[in-house]
Amino acid sequence: MMHFLRALHERFQGLEDGEVARYIPELAEADPERFGVSVVTVDGRVFEVGDTDAVFSLQSISKPLVYGLALETCPAETIRRRVGVEPTGDPYNSIVKLDVAGRPHNPLINPGAIAVTDLIRGPGPDDRIAQILERLGRYAGRPLGVDQAVFASERETGHRNRAIAHLLRQFGRFDGPMDESLDLYFKQCAVAVTARDLATIGATLAHAGVNPVTQTRALHERHVGPVLSLMLSCGMYDYSGQWAYRVGLPAKSGVGGGICVVVPGQMGIGVYSPRLDARGNSVRGVAAVEAMSRHYCLHVFGRDRSCASLEEALR
Repeated sequence: MMHFLRALHERFQGLEDGEVARYIPELAEADPERFGVSVVTVDGRVFEVGDTDAVFSLQSISKPLVYGLALETCPAETIRRRVGVEPTGDPYNSIVKLDVAGRPHNPLINPGAIAVTDLIRGPGPDDRIAQILERLGRYAGRPLGVDQAVFASERETGHRNRAIAHLLRQFGRFDGPMDESLDLYFKQCAVAVTARDLATIGATLAHAGVNPVTQTRALHERHVGPVLSLMLSCGMYDYSGQWAYRVGLPAKSGVGGGICVVVPGQMGIGVYSPRLDARGNSVRGVAAVEAMSRHYCLHVFGRDRSCASLEEALR
């Protein structure tokens, strides 16, 4: 595996397409040359190359994890009434276009994620973010915190998300304290992580919701399937259909430059490179994971005996 990862990193290190996100000023400060790939297996082994300790913000990768928290803490009917599970084909930050039931289409686009974050309730804002951080820490296997500079930058520039929240309230899909719930959403997106954290998060989902390093449960096993289904069909913004077709693995990207990938039953992959394509996905990250999926035939719906053996690579 290490030989393959070193070759993969060398192959795509020189890929200079795309640019860092600039609509959130703090993200514009990212070093565009950073590139790290980490793999964590379901038995807790780590293989990695490049800038896997570089710190960046979780951004939209928080969305399926907070959705999982909502599945565990809210009545199922409340969640079904709040948000759907269908792909949209629209950009992640589109102003609300509701489904036939009057809901945001899914929880992995901004309208659906804002509606879901509003469901994480508590006696006050500190308790609400503490719930999210505690849950994210279970996935990563270590305490995580909010990057306050990124949070302040998101809060300062989050006018589109405020507009989305007001429209959700108009349609009865948002009923909590507006500013507090939006701050909570901005904070969950500003949680600081590394590529190794993303690989561990992916490995936790690959391991039926149990962190393979700490053996701590992060998500009840019955909710893992629904979360992974959404990641496969909706996790890569409006590239999700192409991703499912070409790569065939549950994944979630974020405009901070990260991609978290799940190889069910086998491993998690975390990639960090902040150069983004027009859809908001890491250019090097997409290329690297697609190459890895082809090399080891990781597509969940297809196998080819001519591919390299992942089992042998992980020995």
